[in-house]
Parts: sequence; C-alpha cells; structure tokens
Amino acid sequence: MTGANSAGAADELYAHIETAAAGTPYRMCRTERGFDLTVDVNVPQWRMLLIRRRVTQVHTYRVALRPEKKIFTMTDVVRTVEYEAGLTGVRLGKAVFVGRSLYVTSRRAVDGSDQYTFSAGEGHHLIRGAAGELGWREAQPASVKIAAGFAILGGLGALAAVIAVAIVKWL
Repeated sequence: MTGANSAGAADELYAHIETAAAGTPYRMCRTERGFDLTVDVNVPQWRMLLIRRRVTQVHTYRVALRPEKKIFTMTDVVRTVEYEAGLTGVRLGKAVFVGRSLYVTSRRAVDGSDQYTFSAGEGHHLIRGAAGELGWREAQPASVKIAAGFAILGGLGALAAVIAVAIVKWL
C-alpha cells in the first residue's frame, strides 16, 4: 500500500468512527500516531452531613494506527481525580491507569428517576466494530503484552512453588 493510500485508509477509519460516535458523549481527537476517543465517566458522588466526596474520571481509548498494514492498537488511559472534605480534613488523590481496562460503573436514584451506566467495553466495541467493517486488524499494545508476560511468569512461579512444596512433603 502506498503512503497516499495509507493516509486515506487512516482518514477513512477516523471518519467511520467519528460517524459512529456522533450523538454520543464520546469525543474524537487526532493524534500524531492515530486518534483518541475520550469520554467523561459519570462516577457516583455522595455527600453526608459533614463529608463531601467528588470523583472525576476520564476514559480515553488511545488508538495508534499502522495504515500501511491496516493494523491498530488500542490502549485505555483512565484518569481519576478524587476530592474528599470533612471533619478529618481534605484528601486529594489522582490516579492514571494505562493498559486494558474493563469495568462498569452505574448510578441510580433511590426513586429510580435518575439512571446512568457506563461500560468501558462500549468504546472498545465502537472502535473494533468500525475498524472491522473497514478490514482493519487489532494488535495488542506493548502494555498488554508486558502484563500478559508478567502474568505467565507469575503463574509459572506459582506452579514451581507448588511442585517444590510437593517434593519437600514427599521426601
């Protein structure tokens, strides 16, 4: 595939996902290597008599494209900021998660009048669906490959420990 055709494939994918995200809370933004699909997650908030807690969370699906091969990688970047004020003082916290994130958050008013549900899988499906329709394939990002490697290494370590304990008990 030539450079012009590669750029055209990337533009076509971007436009396809932008169309699929129209009318949703998702926002698109081009990046140097592809694009970001971002959504503000409505995290349940609570307030008690003398305590107030506020959490803001932004979920970004960072998509890197290799248009010459029609391959994309998707990495979740979840930014969370927490604020809590009460009798014991003020607590602030910030966390950033990078990798693959699968979670669901929901909120419902006691009387059932206000309902909200967010699933991290929705953005994954939106991107994969549009990419699949255009013949793109997904490759795992480095962060997911590294995590899988550590999981396998940990599993092998646990298996070796079980075998060692079994041998010691047998002797």
